[in-house]
Amino acid sequence: MNQRFKNHILIIIGWFFVLLGLVGVLLPILPTTPFMIIAAGLFSRSSPRFHQMLLNNRWFGEVLRNWEEHGVVSRHIKMRATLLIALTFFISITILYQHLGLQLMLVGIAFILLFFLWRLKEEAKDNINPT
Repeated sequence: MNQRFKNHILIIIGWFFVLLGLVGVLLPILPTTPFMIIAAGLFSRSSPRFHQMLLNNRWFGEVLRNWEEHGVVSRHIKMRATLLIALTFFISITILYQHLGLQLMLVGIAFILLFFLWRLKEEAKDNINPT
């Protein structure tokens, strides 16, 4: 397989993960950040332009840069993600008030998401920019 064809495949797969990440903004069961991290990794190997586009994005660029450069996520991002997960799952569980099995499944999924979220390494306190 030649390099040009391989780059095109990686770009297509990268955009697929960007789309999944964007859907994840709306659906609590799909996490946005991991999909964007995967897309950034694919673009770093295939398209410097798309890679820089993700790293310079105003909503998730900083998170991607921190992950790419240091393999860390800030506590602030973890707190925001926790709040968003709690809020969206609370709404979903409330809507399904007569379906105990589905409610329990959602509670389980929420706990699994939070477990993995809080296992990610955090930035060291002295690396955080005071703003």
